[in-house]
Amino acid sequence: MLKNVLVALTSLVLVASAASAEAEMRIGFVNGQRLINESPQAIKAKKKLEKEFEKRDQELQKMAKQLQGMQENIEKNSTTMAESERRTKEREFNDLNRDFQRKQRELREDLSLRQNEEMAAIYESVNKVIKKVAETDKFDLIVQEAVYFSPKIDITDKVIKALAEASK
Repeated sequence: MLKNVLVALTSLVLVASAASAEAEMRIGFVNGQRLINESPQAIKAKKKLEKEFEKRDQELQKMAKQLQGMQENIEKNSTTMAESERRTKEREFNDLNRDFQRKQRELREDLSLRQNEEMAAIYESVNKVIKKVAETDKFDLIVQEAVYFSPKIDITDKVIKALAEASK
């Protein structure tokens, strides 16, 4: 009987110590989308990509206007044009349209590749900063995805501030 009482008391002590350890656990939440949208590194990468692809984008816009003008010209003058001239203009339009679509596809692919490269670097720096904040503030767990989180555990602003300091 004494043995049973000792086992029960030991179990009670273990449960109580586990409960107190849980009570001391610090959990934080970071909004990953906000980090990607608002971090200085992401803003800098976005501007860098815009500048990098600006010339090609302008070239595509110019080609689109040229295609629109050619199409309007063909539609407007098709009744007065000779059949051979109309076919020549339609062939030129189709060739330019194919070239436009190819360049547009290449731009999207190149842009996507570069965005992925930039995002990988951003994620790496974001994760380093999150780990640093977690260690500094003695968090036991930092969560990035959650169905629900209390605003009092949201440390997104703190991480964004730390990212700003890290980017200097």
